[in-house]
Amino acid sequence: MFPHLRPALMAGACCGLLAAAPAQAQQAATGRVTFSGYVRDASTGENLIGVAVVHPASGQGTATNTYGFYSLTLPAGADTTRLLTSYLGYQRQVLRVRLDKSQTLNVRLQPATSELQSVEIVGTRQEKLAETTRMGTINVPLTQLKAVPALFGERDVLKVLQLLPGVQAGGEGQSGLYVRGGSPDQNLILLDGTPVYNASHLFGFFSVFNADALNNVELIKGGFPARYGGRLSSVLDISMKEGNMEKFHGEGGIGLIASRLTLEGPIKKDTASFIVSARRTYIDLLARPLIMAATDGATVGYFFHDLNAKVNWKLNQRNRLYLSAYTGRDKFYARTKDEGERGEYNEVDSGLGWGNLTAAARWNHIVNDQLFANTHLTFSRYQFDVGVEDESRRRDSQTDELRTDKFALKYLSNIRDLSLKTDFDYVPLPDHYIRFGGQYVLHHFRPGAMQVKSSDPDANLDQFNKSTRTLGHEIGLYAEDDYKVTERLKVNAGLRLNGFATGNKFFPSVEPRLAARYLLTEDWALKASYARTTQFIHLLTNSGIGLPTDLWVPATAKIKPQKAQQVSLGAARNVRFRDEDYELSLETYYKPMDRLIEYREGANFLGTTDNNWEDKVTSGKGWAYGAEVFLQKKSGRTTGWIGYTLSWSKRKFEELNQGRIFPYKYDRRHDAKLVVIHQLKDNLRLSGTWVYGTGNAVTLSRGRYLLGSYTEYQDYGPRNSYRMRAYHRLDLDLSHTKKKKWGEVVNSVSLYNAYSRANPYYLYFSQGFEDGQGNVREKPGYRQISLFPIIPSFSKSFRF
Repeated sequence: MFPHLRPALMAGACCGLLAAAPAQAQQAATGRVTFSGYVRDASTGENLIGVAVVHPASGQGTATNTYGFYSLTLPAGADTTRLLTSYLGYQRQVLRVRLDKSQTLNVRLQPATSELQSVEIVGTRQEKLAETTRMGTINVPLTQLKAVPALFGERDVLKVLQLLPGVQAGGEGQSGLYVRGGSPDQNLILLDGTPVYNASHLFGFFSVFNADALNNVELIKGGFPARYGGRLSSVLDISMKEGNMEKFHGEGGIGLIASRLTLEGPIKKDTASFIVSARRTYIDLLARPLIMAATDGATVGYFFHDLNAKVNWKLNQRNRLYLSAYTGRDKFYARTKDEGERGEYNEVDSGLGWGNLTAAARWNHIVNDQLFANTHLTFSRYQFDVGVEDESRRRDSQTDELRTDKFALKYLSNIRDLSLKTDFDYVPLPDHYIRFGGQYVLHHFRPGAMQVKSSDPDANLDQFNKSTRTLGHEIGLYAEDDYKVTERLKVNAGLRLNGFATGNKFFPSVEPRLAARYLLTEDWALKASYARTTQFIHLLTNSGIGLPTDLWVPATAKIKPQKAQQVSLGAARNVRFRDEDYELSLETYYKPMDRLIEYREGANFLGTTDNNWEDKVTSGKGWAYGAEVFLQKKSGRTTGWIGYTLSWSKRKFEELNQGRIFPYKYDRRHDAKLVVIHQLKDNLRLSGTWVYGTGNAVTLSRGRYLLGSYTEYQDYGPRNSYRMRAYHRLDLDLSHTKKKKWGEVVNSVSLYNAYSRANPYYLYFSQGFEDGQGNVREKPGYRQISLFPIIPSFSKSFRF
């Protein structure tokens, strides 16, 4: 079908053949033994990610991968030696082993007895910050995510990530991520390895991720490993829990606007488990009586819901199968009915809905004690639709007979993916950690389709039944090696080969990746990284707040793939001060971007179809550069972090702003974050966050003129040349934990915007007004709209 894909597909098939090579190499090797297995939570059976497995006598070590698997190869001998396993929040475990033969060692770690032992804010798994090669990578422990103050009591993964340097929100309360000068569509968001295209609820104020169902959250801002591809700015890799294999367990919460419940337990103990998690908001139910009273009987509402489910089945010691799914949807609706005389009426029913559906089947297979394989089949769909139905009954002016007229319009847009991916982790020696694999993705794009039904047959239109979809074929092959060259120098070198085919057009891409660290001392390290990335899909958006009117479209012969490069330099230090550990990092980055797209002046999504969207957009370039400082304290009664970012983000489009360079809408010169979590007592916790940011850039008219009698002309200045006021906000949270016979209850009281700062949300022009004597009471000018004053909230969560 696509001859130009054959070489790449053949290369992908070779990845499977390579799986046999390491086994042969190991058999040929002499004088070495390998210890391998899984590390799990002793109380739940959950796989633990990033557990350090170390041989103290030689200093050699490794860490468990995303599925809890480790492999450590050591020189053979007749002696008995020790292996040490350690993971923050768990008791260390010492294993005594003999070095005379390879063996499988599955480890179960006991949770720490003290809550304070498990405190960790943000860190790079178990490897010290100064030792790891990777840059711009941050792990967010779920225990701390729930300690940060939250809007309306809803704990949110994306809101916590916004508190990190180099990451910012689009605006007040929003959950979108703008990473190092990029836009939200440039973030690869993975839920159990499946892409999520719209991660927002409530028009961007909450994310789709229920924290109770998650096991691990990792954000990569730069120095991307070769195993990730398809986006320019970041990778957010989120893993769901696998389900408690030991006993039935549940947790949930009740907040002001939503409630949630998670249930998990064994299907067959130590063999199979399940987890189901659900969340729904009840804003529409609470507000419906007030809305109906205020609108004289109209029904207006909004709600969202999420449902996560997963089954984990251990087939045998070497094979494990996972099935997981997620569905979530937002729905806004309005219904009105105006009754007239003598049977006349007019009834209007309108709505806007959007949501995600994902499903995944994953097979983990231990090929041998040094080679681990994961095969992943996934499906993902994002769709939004808007519709209106209008039915009216009127009496004919001549015959006085009742006549019914009907009109219905529906517009929808969606993107669907079907993907097959295989990844291999190969650890021949402690100084080498090799990953390689391949992926194929079949994209179905439907940028827009419209259906019109009317009592007037000439007005009918039905694009749904036509072939309005565009297919895209994306392939990727990669290999990378995390290699310890010397005791001081360690590198992660990789190469990714990508290709995208649509119609008769094929876009190849070669993406080298390199990261390195050099130890100046045991605690000081210099770091550098380089990554080239390509994005084959585009997002058409009229605003940056993640509205569901965003349309996903493919690269074409006319609108080519986006490309970017990122160079990062930095330093890291592990600090011990007064018997407490701190981590300090400094990173600078430069990221040029090409073939970015924007709507042309005056264009928008309305009426966009797969046949005409290319005529509504224009391509251009972008640049982002800056520096980030991050200081964190990870243990003790008081924990937290300080982050500061100095950055620039610019754009240049020949058909916008007269071809001149202009600031990106979310260009933010200064961005500072402070997070403090203090354990007042064992059962009482106080936490607070403070954020500050330079105001967003906006475009305002510098003059207004009246042409003729009624036509107003606005003379706009340069694009994004005006800055709104600076943004700053303080949030507080006080949580009390009460132990029960059946579990525990946590009551939390939060204050959002504690000193009620009137932060700008948007600006509008006011004509001003005069009194009856011609005196000016308010001058014409722009006025600021602020969204949230101080907002107190209460939430209750529980575990059993």
